[in-house]
Amino acid sequence: MIILGHEQGSDEWLADRLGVPSASMFSKLITSTGKPSSSADGYINTLGAERVTGKSTPYFVSEAMNTGTEREPEARAAYEFLTDHHVSQVGFVLHDSREYGCSPDGLVEDSLTGEEGGLEIKCPQQDTQFGYLRDHQSGVKKYYQQIQGCMMVTDRKWWDFFSYHPGMDHVLVRVERNDEYIAKMREQVLLAVATIKIQLEK
Repeated sequence: MIILGHEQGSDEWLADRLGVPSASMFSKLITSTGKPSSSADGYINTLGAERVTGKSTPYFVSEAMNTGTEREPEARAAYEFLTDHHVSQVGFVLHDSREYGCSPDGLVEDSLTGEEGGLEIKCPQQDTQFGYLRDHQSGVKKYYQQIQGCMMVTDRKWWDFFSYHPGMDHVLVRVERNDEYIAKMREQVLLAVATIKIQLEK
C-alpha cells in the first residue's frame, strides 16, 4: 500500500482521491453478495468526470454527518482505551497498483499478537446505535463492501468495526478478510477503472 500524507478532509486529500475508486463507494460497484451493482454506471461517470474536469464532485453533508465527524476522535480514543491497540491515523491510501484506494479511520496493531489490521469507526445517531446493539452484525453488513475494500487496498487480514455514541454501549466486531469476496470486488473495481480509461483515450 502507498500511504499519502494529507489529512482527511483537506483540499490535498480531495486531490489525492480525485477520480480514484475509493472503498467507501465500492458498494456502488458490487453488492454485499458479490454481484455487480446497478449503480456502477453512475459511479463510473462521476469518477470519469472528475478526471476530465479536475474537480471533485460536490456532496451533501448533513448535520448528523457533521456530528459524526466531530465525534470520531473521541470514538478513536475510546477504541484505543478498550482494546489497548495502537491506532495510526493516515490520509488516503492507494493500492500498490495506484488504481484504487481507501481512507481508513485507522491502521491498527493488535497489542497482544502484533498483527496488523484496520479500523472502521461509525458515530451514528442514537436510534441507529440502538439497532447496532440489538444486532452487532447489522453494522458490518451495512458497510461490508467498504470494510472488505479497505482490506483489499491495504492487504491486511482483519478490520475492526467500532460504532460509538456517547452515553450508550459501544459495538465492536472484528471482521476477517474474505479473499473470495475480495477477488470478485477487485474484478468489478478494475472493470470500472478500465471503462474510464477507454473513454478518456477516445
